[in-house]
Amino acid sequence: MKKLLLLFTVILPLFIWADNILIYMDLNQTDHLKAYGVAYWCLEQGYNVEWLLNYRGGSFLTPASSDIEKICRIRGVSYSVIGGSDVAQIYSTIENSNMEVVLLEKAPKIGVYVPPTHDPWDDAVRLALEYAEIPYQTLWDPEVLMGKLSQYDWIHLHHEDFTGQYGKFYASYRNALWYQKDVALNQETARELGFAKVSELKKAVARKIKEYIAGGGFMFAMCSATDSYDIALAAENADIVDTPFDGDPPDPNCQDELDFSKTLAFENFTLITNPFVYEFSDIDIKPEGVSIRNSGDKYFTLFDFSAKFDPVPTMLVQDHTAIIPDFLGQTTAFNGKTIKKNVVILGKYEGTDVAKYIHGNFGKGTFTFLGGHDP
Repeated sequence: MKKLLLLFTVILPLFIWADNILIYMDLNQTDHLKAYGVAYWCLEQGYNVEWLLNYRGGSFLTPASSDIEKICRIRGVSYSVIGGSDVAQIYSTIENSNMEVVLLEKAPKIGVYVPPTHDPWDDAVRLALEYAEIPYQTLWDPEVLMGKLSQYDWIHLHHEDFTGQYGKFYASYRNALWYQKDVALNQETARELGFAKVSELKKAVARKIKEYIAGGGFMFAMCSATDSYDIALAAENADIVDTPFDGDPPDPNCQDELDFSKTLAFENFTLITNPFVYEFSDIDIKPEGVSIRNSGDKYFTLFDFSAKFDPVPTMLVQDHTAIIPDFLGQTTAFNGKTIKKNVVILGKYEGTDVAKYIHGNFGKGTFTFLGGHDP
């Protein structure tokens, strides 16, 4: 016993007074995206990282290491080397505030669902991942139906149209070469995979993604990959696609044939099947004053959550500011009247029932939807 006590008296002070690296994420951080990339790099190298939820914008605490300092300097990320007394003070602050420490031990494997012909510049998430130097792999319909989603911890959906209406760009771009190539690629892929229609292929893909979430996967989607995804799930047994897209008219009673019990986030929405209207349903709302280049005067606000009791929603709103300039997309925001009651609103327009950012659980996994295309 005396030897054990002596061992603790020697080791414990060394642990308490050991240096750490604080990568802060408030307005003092010079490059927030690169900082996320450094945290990911640390996990790849086998370092544990503590995510300090709600502390200085959701800062990261790592062991003191010359390698970590070097990568921070190379990537232009601000940090501080702090001693044990500073760490103890941070822990005390977290313990007595709406904050929490989350231990990160593994670098997640990230997949991006995207057509093989699309470039990274057309997807804000891919741009962010590449700028942050966080690795990812791409996959599309063949890989999804082959069961390869299980290889990934986290899946991002490119702004796909899961209804098989090619983004409903028909009215404005049906004669454009890029549109015609997109249609040809989707139709060829559907035929190769044994589907008579692109809409049926996309429904099958949507169901596979839903299975992935139920099994414990994490899915994040933006723009039209949000509402069109749920519409595809609801329309499993209905043809909602008009003649220009699949050669025959939609079911005359397709609205009544929707099954909202199969969707993740939305219910009681009304379809817009007119091929000349650039909209899928009344889920999407574009608030007045929103500019596609962020020059409007509209903002949405991120909500606060209990870091100790709701860590996942808290993680999803970590930011150096809670007020975000709005931005357009084919799907810009979500009509509150169509959002299921069990879905968590992460961000919305103050004084309205219009949501911008939502999150929910399904099975063992989660889904997160963000409206808009180019933040």
